[in-house]
Amino acid sequence: MGDVLAGNHAVWEFDLTSDSVLIRFTRGMRTPRTPRLFHALGARRIPLEALSGVSVSTGKRDTVLLRAVPRPGADPLMDAAAGQLKESRDPYRLVLPGDRAPRAAAFADALRARLGPDAAEPAGCFLVDVPRPPLHLKAYDARVSFDGSAVTFQWSRTGATSTKWKAGDQRYPLAALTGVEWFSPDRPGGHLRLLPRDSARDPRPDHDLASATFGVGAGAVHESLPFAAAVLAALRGRTPVAAVPRPRPADDRLRHLGELHTAGLLTDAEYSALRDRFAAEA
Repeated sequence: MGDVLAGNHAVWEFDLTSDSVLIRFTRGMRTPRTPRLFHALGARRIPLEALSGVSVSTGKRDTVLLRAVPRPGADPLMDAAAGQLKESRDPYRLVLPGDRAPRAAAFADALRARLGPDAAEPAGCFLVDVPRPPLHLKAYDARVSFDGSAVTFQWSRTGATSTKWKAGDQRYPLAALTGVEWFSPDRPGGHLRLLPRDSARDPRPDHDLASATFGVGAGAVHESLPFAAAVLAALRGRTPVAAVPRPRPADDRLRHLGELHTAGLLTDAEYSALRDRFAAEA
């Protein structure tokens, strides 16, 4: 059993046997609102070879921040996000109470000691799993689906422009694409754009037949970013489009929590909060 840190929205477990960090996103124990992206991700196993570094810094309101930095090209989710995620939605950021600074530093030191000699270099292939198709996304002007081999746009009668509606629904096999771009719905003009190989494209997303635009309540980050990451991973063809690791069965997780509590790795409050949550999910 490796070291464990329980933060506001996640529990990080350093798995010594597999040289990885298992991140299980949970409801905030001290801050009730958990980003919906974390709920969508559920749990992620991050191989240490996917990391370029780990840092510990002082946060706001007597907190400490533990940050892992993924190598460029290692995580399709972060590559698709291209720096657009708000800090509060960073899945590689763990917020801890200020009095946990020594444990956070020890955790970070243990991870750094296991990083390989190529940690500072871009990864040669994707190393972190992404959601598995079929995937569906409801954007403002279309319903977008990805079956693992092609992306399909079905235009909305009320949201799509006449250009898209007159052209009809579109289907793009992966072989016909060179890339995918995600522009956060948190910003004006947010959209998902495919990059066809041999096709002129309209720079306006609402007229581009290979784009779906986002709007209020349509194409939210927690839906659109994992979708874009799955398409990106499949396009590069460097790793299978795999499922996000599932959490342990409830009984195993509760037993594991008891072991962590007995070992002094979780406080009474953290143990009670996580125990109640896992019991409710059973």
